[in-house]
Amino acid sequence: MKLSIIIALSSCLLSYSTLASDTYKADEWRTLATDKTVLLTLPHGKVVIELAPQFSPKHVEQFIKLTKSGHYDGNKFYRVIDGFVAQGGPEDGSSADKSVPILKMEGDFTTQENWHFTKIQDNDLFAEQTGFKDGFPIGHNPSEKMAWLTHCPGVIAMARGNEPDSGSSHFYIVNGQATRYLDRIMTVFGRVVYGMNNIQAITRTSVIEGDTPVDKKDYTPMLSMQMMNDVPKDQQILLQVQNTEHPTYSEMIVKRKKRENAFFYKKPPPVLDVCQTPVKTRFATITK
Repeated sequence: MKLSIIIALSSCLLSYSTLASDTYKADEWRTLATDKTVLLTLPHGKVVIELAPQFSPKHVEQFIKLTKSGHYDGNKFYRVIDGFVAQGGPEDGSSADKSVPILKMEGDFTTQENWHFTKIQDNDLFAEQTGFKDGFPIGHNPSEKMAWLTHCPGVIAMARGNEPDSGSSHFYIVNGQATRYLDRIMTVFGRVVYGMNNIQAITRTSVIEGDTPVDKKDYTPMLSMQMMNDVPKDQQILLQVQNTEHPTYSEMIVKRKKRENAFFYKKPPPVLDVCQTPVKTRFATITK
C-alpha cells in the first residue's frame, strides 16, 4: 500500500518550542489506537477520524456510544458549505435526535505551569500561543492557564444551537478555510487523519443564488460509522501519524519557517500558520 500523507492539521507561526528532554517521546511516528479511531464509510470512499478524549472527554465518550449503537448509520450530511464545513446527523426533531443527551461545552481546558506542548508561534491573532499537543493543533493562553483545540481544516467538532451547552450528536468537519473565530465556543473532539479527499467530495448543499437547490435525496449519506476496533481486522485501516512531541518535528518546523530552499528567491516573512503546516499520516506496518 502506498504511504498516504494527509494534511489534517497544521502549525502556526513558529517560535521554536523547546521541551525538556525527558518529555520527548521515543518514536518519530505514533501508532493510532483502534479504540480511539473511527471509520466513516461514504459512498465514494472511507475516512478515518482520530478522537481526542484527553481534551474533550465527554464529547468523545458520547460520540463513541452513538457510533457503537449505529446512531449515525444511514444519516446524511445535510449542511455542506464550500470552504466552510460538512455537517451531518439525524433529522432535526426526529426520535433519534431527541433521544441523545445534551452535552456541556468542552471548548477549552485548564493547563498547569509545567504543561508542555510543541510551540509554533507567539502572539497569534486568536491566541497568545499556538502549537501542537499529541498531534492536535492548539491555542494556549498562559495568562489564563487555558488551552483549546483550534479549528484547522479536517477537525471534527460538535454542532450546537445558540446556547453553549446544546450539542448532542450533530457534528461538522471543517472542509475549507480555518474557522478560527469558532475556537473556544465550539467543542472540537477529533480530526481526520485519512480520507480528507473523500470529505471534500461530499455533495455541497449550499448553492449560489439563482441556482437549483440540492434535493435532500441527493445529500451524501453516511453508509456506516464504526469504531476501528469493531471493524473486521482484514478491513481495518491502521495508521501512524507524526509524533509532534519528537525533536525531529520541531526541527522540521524550524526549517519550514526559514524557507531556505532555492525556490524562494524572495524570502517570505519567517512565519507559519497553525493550520498550514502538515502533520503527516502513513499506513502502519503490520508485523505477523
